[in-house]
Amino acid sequence: MKNHPNGLSGLVAAPFTAMHADGRINLSAIELQAARLVADGVTGAFICGSTGEGLSLSTQERQQIAQAWRDALKNTALQLVVHVGHNSLEEAKQLAAHAQRIQADAVSVIAPSYYKPATVAELLDFCVPVAKECASLPFYFYHIPPLTGVNLSMLEFLRQAEGRIPNLVGIKFSSTDLMALQECLDFEGGRFNILFGCDEMLLGALALGVTGAVGSTYNYCAPMYYEMIKAFRAGQLDTARALQLKSVKLVEVLVVFGVLPSGKALMSLKGVDCGPVRAPLRNLTAEQRSRLLHQVKSLNLIAPVQAAAH
Repeated sequence: MKNHPNGLSGLVAAPFTAMHADGRINLSAIELQAARLVADGVTGAFICGSTGEGLSLSTQERQQIAQAWRDALKNTALQLVVHVGHNSLEEAKQLAAHAQRIQADAVSVIAPSYYKPATVAELLDFCVPVAKECASLPFYFYHIPPLTGVNLSMLEFLRQAEGRIPNLVGIKFSSTDLMALQECLDFEGGRFNILFGCDEMLLGALALGVTGAVGSTYNYCAPMYYEMIKAFRAGQLDTARALQLKSVKLVEVLVVFGVLPSGKALMSLKGVDCGPVRAPLRNLTAEQRSRLLHQVKSLNLIAPVQAAAH
């Protein structure tokens, strides 16, 4: 992946929000999470998004998490991207202003998903005031139709955002529509930083020219993806395809057991206890957890790390 002149590049992990057994957020885990990301060579942390259960957290919790990540990344090269999406415009603005105060490296926002914008103009009416609250930071729209139910044209979004969001640098594109992805990558000569958000399809996005990606599986098997990127750039397509297939098989397992509870369980292989998920998501039983770990270990994707001493 080449660096994009206006934004993020490489693999950006979307960290899980660690929680105590009773469901309270566990801020003490963040320093270790950050250390694992640094060791694996990822370029950033996209916090409080889908993987981080951001929409299940209170505004105060999200601010506490953002501050803890800012502190944890202070002496590292990792970029901090704070997701501030909310169904309440005022809460989203508050979160964006906080991200700017703590000197995050970028801000991102999803579409509101209860009262849904029906047009790009309506979506921009929501995004513009949020972006103004963090005007000194790069701003990304977070396009994830499977979860928001909002599937508007991102090409049209980029066109209409001209002049309305001066700090817009790109889109976190978590859609499988590769045609729309290519259109966004090509718009105005590649001016915008389009970050791909579907780990199991990264190779296809690389072929279209993507230079950065955000994903949950980069928390625990980023080295495998970097190996795939290296093979792709070297023209070793059989190797790259074989590695992407490993990612596909991993995601198939995650979907069977539940993507978020499974992902949190897999962090134990990196020596990090991320605890349970928050309702309405369902946690794994002991038997499910055992089967999950067995199936994932058989894929030889994650190099186990010894748990940190307490």
